[in-house]
Amino acid sequence: MRDKKFKKITKCYEFFRILCYHFAKIKRDKINLIKDEFLSFENFSKSQKRAKMKVYLDNNATTMIDPQAFELMKPFLCESYGNPNSLHQWGSATHKALGEALDKLYAGLHASENDDIVITSCATESINWVLKSVYFDYIKDSERNEIIISGVEHPAVRAAAHFLESLGVKVIDLPINSEGLSSVDDLKRAISNKTALVSIMWANNETGMIFPVAQMADIAHEFGALFHTDATQAVGKIKVDLQGVNVDFASFSAHKFHGPKGVGGLFIKKGVTLSPLLHGGEQMSGRRSGTLNVAGIVAMGEALRLANLMLDYEDSHIKRLRDKLEDAILTLEDTSVVGSRQNRVPNTILASIRGVEGEAMLWDLNQNGIAASTGSACASEDLESNPVMQAIGAHNDLAHTALRLSLSRFNTEAEIDYAAQQIKNATTRLRGISSTYAYAPTGH
Repeated sequence: MRDKKFKKITKCYEFFRILCYHFAKIKRDKINLIKDEFLSFENFSKSQKRAKMKVYLDNNATTMIDPQAFELMKPFLCESYGNPNSLHQWGSATHKALGEALDKLYAGLHASENDDIVITSCATESINWVLKSVYFDYIKDSERNEIIISGVEHPAVRAAAHFLESLGVKVIDLPINSEGLSSVDDLKRAISNKTALVSIMWANNETGMIFPVAQMADIAHEFGALFHTDATQAVGKIKVDLQGVNVDFASFSAHKFHGPKGVGGLFIKKGVTLSPLLHGGEQMSGRRSGTLNVAGIVAMGEALRLANLMLDYEDSHIKRLRDKLEDAILTLEDTSVVGSRQNRVPNTILASIRGVEGEAMLWDLNQNGIAASTGSACASEDLESNPVMQAIGAHNDLAHTALRLSLSRFNTEAEIDYAAQQIKNATTRLRGISSTYAYAPTGH
């Protein structure tokens, strides 16, 4: 309300300023002309505001909650808000919805009823649970003391793995090729009978590239190792079949597929031992203590159901919009995109625009109503060069030029057209003031 009053006062002041200016020079019968000038000024301001569209292209960082999922969770915030473990009617009123939500998760992930899907707060918790409990259950008093990860894992995996190094674990980083992937052959060369766990993401959060997790899981099992996949960027974008892919653990977060923040899960294969990370009550059959986030779980189940219904749309319409935006970027001189389109989730672009610092591009885009990123939001306060660009061997100057654009099913074609034009405008402006690009020969 205060903002509206302030805008009215500002407009009145502007009109008064113009009025006084003209009174000093012209006669009173010209006031109508002054009014016309003010109206033209006001209409111009409105048209400028209309011209600045808001476009959210940072969906690999987080997504808006699907309105249908939001409506389904609302009663469990203010009406049926009982603790599911309570014996009274407020508690028991949540049981049906919880059961239905878990059914949706099992169906959406194609998990067997004999396997466990344990609710957590997010994928980061799930990842830390796997790596740290594998240490206590399989490494601490064993001859197996190695964990293998790819060179482009999410910070949650990398930080947890390197924490275990302080406890004597050997962490092996698989090399990354120009496509932003580790290969099956890379794993074959690195794995041994000392390997306790292989942790490879299903899809990369920055490039969208899809790793060969099915083949890698089989190789891990041939050597008696467990296999975990961070499926956070795959769930809701491509089909995730946990019966067809023989993984022992899979972690995910609801807010990456239009569910709410603060809820996620961990898939645990039947028969696999994994000590709890959190100790306390007997929730989740004692596997993960803490009062269940009923509203979040209900919304997560519905969000996954809706996301799976839209997979064909993701693979056709969203991929078409992604490719349209990517084509527009590649018309600019000295630009490139990491990874082939055929082996990428449908929504993601990691581009490099030579001569344009990623942070400068983000500032320009943000000023024009566009949300994007230079990489993982979990490392966005670190101004070092993009780790994926470094991993694929990009020169340090290029590694600072990364721009990640990630679409969702809520983006429109008009938004993509607007974003493409603003990226071109920003590139022209920023290259024009670059102290290096203007003098660097093309191709250098």
